[in-house]
Amino acid sequence: MSTIESAVQQFRTLLEEQRARAEAMLNAAPPKDFTKLDRVVVGVIDGDGIGPIISAQSTRVLEALLKEDIAAGRIVLKPIRGLTIENRLAKGQAVPDDVLAEVRTCDVLLKGPTETPKGGTMESANVTLRRELDLYANVRPVAVPDQDIDWIFFRENTEGEYVLGSRGVELPGELCMDFKVTTVPGTKRIARAAFEYAKNNGKTSVAIVTKANIMKKTDGRFSEICHEIAADYPGIEAEDWYIDIMTAKLVDPRVRSRFQVFLLPNLYGDIITDEAAQLQGGVGTAGSANLGDQYAMFEAIHGSAPRMIETGRGDYANPSSLLRAAGMLLRHIARADRAALLDEALDAVPHDGDTAKGFADRLIAWIEAKHD
Repeated sequence: MSTIESAVQQFRTLLEEQRARAEAMLNAAPPKDFTKLDRVVVGVIDGDGIGPIISAQSTRVLEALLKEDIAAGRIVLKPIRGLTIENRLAKGQAVPDDVLAEVRTCDVLLKGPTETPKGGTMESANVTLRRELDLYANVRPVAVPDQDIDWIFFRENTEGEYVLGSRGVELPGELCMDFKVTTVPGTKRIARAAFEYAKNNGKTSVAIVTKANIMKKTDGRFSEICHEIAADYPGIEAEDWYIDIMTAKLVDPRVRSRFQVFLLPNLYGDIITDEAAQLQGGVGTAGSANLGDQYAMFEAIHGSAPRMIETGRGDYANPSSLLRAAGMLLRHIARADRAALLDEALDAVPHDGDTAKGFADRLIAWIEAKHD
């Protein structure tokens, strides 16, 4: 078989898999209602680098916030071991089978940052978890009150360039091709999530961010579908923006305060939410939610910071981003009052370059004093 014929056969396999995935979305089970669960299992994944440090301290803060629920058995904090770079490389799996089995016993996850090998074919653990758990909506809020910035980003999380990021085709010595995937049901559900949020939170506009003038099949269809969904929300304006100009507008103080809700394909959302977080104070200040109908995963948006470990500064890692994600987790499992208390604590207690443990100690003391 020639190299071209082999590549064509590989592409056919990818097409068949993605069609089957799209069909499965149409037959998915109804969303889990956390207000009706007697017991919620929260899996805590340490991750790599600074991950175990910030995860341990974030868990302590959650234990302080949820001590009544934990004592009554209504909430269980369950450690999930083995999602480390060493274990993944040893087993040759982005998420080892035994780890994934443990993950599936949980309702939601609080996940520390994980390292992704450079080169090779092993994909990101995040990408694998998003696909396996069908976490289709990556939701990231960014707020800078004194600059009138109050944004929330809805990034499609299971398609685009990432769904087949490790499975492109190559003609050795000649060329390589990766693929971008946009499905109708996948786009409809992320668009519906964004417009529902806008409706339920008094927002009046949704910015649909693509490069539809160049990526005419994928981004063009994404935009079309988003506008079809927008027709069901007559009080909300749907605006088209190209990703390149939007990256400029976010740093333009003359216009950026007009934006409210953003709706984006996978890659653009990954990039632009980091830019937005930098305006808030850096990626260490922002949390991230990965939402599906049956599972949800909440994480810091920064990486595992291996240099901090190498230079012996790991204990000084700032857990604020993971704690912001923990606040989103609490709201997702219908503990909005606990989330509000955590947000208040994070706003009231400065990090001040303390160790992760010292910062958590002060947060817990503030929470317990407030609670009493």
